[in-house]
Amino acid sequence: MRVVLQRVSRAKCEVAGRVTGEVGLGFLALVGFTEGDDDNALAKMAKKIANLRVFPDDAGKMNLNIGAKNGAILSIPQFTLYADTTAGNRPSFTKSLNPAAAEKLYHRFNAVLAGEGLRVETGVFGAHMDIELVNDGPVTIILEF
Repeated sequence: MRVVLQRVSRAKCEVAGRVTGEVGLGFLALVGFTEGDDDNALAKMAKKIANLRVFPDDAGKMNLNIGAKNGAILSIPQFTLYADTTAGNRPSFTKSLNPAAAEKLYHRFNAVLAGEGLRVETGVFGAHMDIELVNDGPVTIILEF
């Protein structure tokens, strides 16, 4: 499981002109799955995201987690996180989990994030999405379990 986590002041997902998810302060999480990902990986990733101290305290030091800032997460499914570009110029996605299994994990992952006490907004699995975001910092962290 791989997540690219970006601290944002706001982010929004639209599909066919309809907003499917929108957050203010918080995270944009680009979420990808590979073979072998399971509920244990989902739980570890959700706990890491919920407790990651990358929001500034009153002194400006990255010392607070998303909950301390009453932030929310915009979770976006992105199979391209497992692109293999070692051969040629066209990426291969054979390391990405098959869509049916990945979609199930994606929905379970969002439920596990919500179980950590976080407000979770989502994109639409398998859809072409337009994502708008304003990076805060920027702070971008790649997580993998």
